[in-house]
Amino acid sequence: MNAPTSPAVVKQHLIDPEICIRCNTCEEMCPIDAITHGDDNYVVDASICNFCMDCIAPCPTGAIDNWRMVTETWSLDDQHSWSDLPPQPDLGGAAMGAVEAIDDEVDAIIASAHGGAGGKSVAPKSASKPSINLFNRSKPAVATVTGIYRLTAEDASTDIRHVILDFGDVPFPVLEGQSIGIVPPGVDAKGEPHRVRLYSVASPRHGERPNHNNLSLTVKREPNGVCSNYVCDLKRGDKVTVTGPFGATFLMPDDPAANIVMVCTGTGSAPFRGMTEWRRRTQPNAPGKLMLFFGARRPEELPYFGPLQKVPESLLTKFFAWSRVPNEPKVYVQDLMRREAATMVELLKSPATHLYLCGLKDMEHGVDEALADVCRGAGMSWESLRKEMRDQGRYHVETY
Repeated sequence: MNAPTSPAVVKQHLIDPEICIRCNTCEEMCPIDAITHGDDNYVVDASICNFCMDCIAPCPTGAIDNWRMVTETWSLDDQHSWSDLPPQPDLGGAAMGAVEAIDDEVDAIIASAHGGAGGKSVAPKSASKPSINLFNRSKPAVATVTGIYRLTAEDASTDIRHVILDFGDVPFPVLEGQSIGIVPPGVDAKGEPHRVRLYSVASPRHGERPNHNNLSLTVKREPNGVCSNYVCDLKRGDKVTVTGPFGATFLMPDDPAANIVMVCTGTGSAPFRGMTEWRRRTQPNAPGKLMLFFGARRPEELPYFGPLQKVPESLLTKFFAWSRVPNEPKVYVQDLMRREAATMVELLKSPATHLYLCGLKDMEHGVDEALADVCRGAGMSWESLRKEMRDQGRYHVETY
């Protein structure tokens, strides 16, 4: 008599409905229409999904990055009915060999699919544990605007606002590097609610005002941006619907000996303002070095340019790159990193150094090439070092 065979084990791709903010990014990115949505959840058709992983990297919350080993896949109706993900089924010992084989194969694909030179990020080992997804679209927090002002010059082509939100008696804990979701009111042309828009928190963990339950955002007005125009037009006293917090890896190390190199353009400066303020307020004499490479078209279009001038060099070493100043050559952040190659090499050699990149995606490739050049000049391999730093939670990329 033949021994009984174990049921076939497959790895099913699922979307966490508790974390998902229904931004539609995954459905737009899926090239084979395996992802759809209804009035409740975004779901993945197991009969169509081919694990191409195009949806993984763009997801802003990580809701897309969920998997279960099963002998019978959950249907679309099953997924639409969920308010949270089901636990991993108990497959029994006979199926574990198949599980491990599939896990190894698919996880390798997933790891490479997190995109960007940063790959799949890991939180710094010393970072505080973040609170995640305390509020969602069905159960949001409501904040009050207690401050809003323009950061860029009135005659600048870029309108960037600093917005302060107070949560009153509702706990809304955030860490430097996390984001929140803003829900703009109204519906789109199809009659559907507007998508949630994520914004990086620009204040430290104890608030824009120390020991207050508030936070700040850095928001650029986009010509056709529904949410950015809504936020930039807010007035003091207005109520704002908020989801989150989001983000578990782009976090600040709590180690005062950590060197933090920050590279950004425009509103990509938001998380770095929070990191710098936390270090300034709580560890002003920390031995770790803070270094900022900040790019904008002109000084008038660089947010926080004035306040940054008042931050002492002993706390923060600053380098500014202007790409559109009349009668001057175009300079980008990667050019300054090459110019400061000697300092960068010493920092990159240190296991205490953390590197963060935030801003427009167009700069990512240029910065990566500059770091490769810097390392090459010192007989180092940036590709190897980047992987080592990423695996150790010391290299982070957040571009858009």
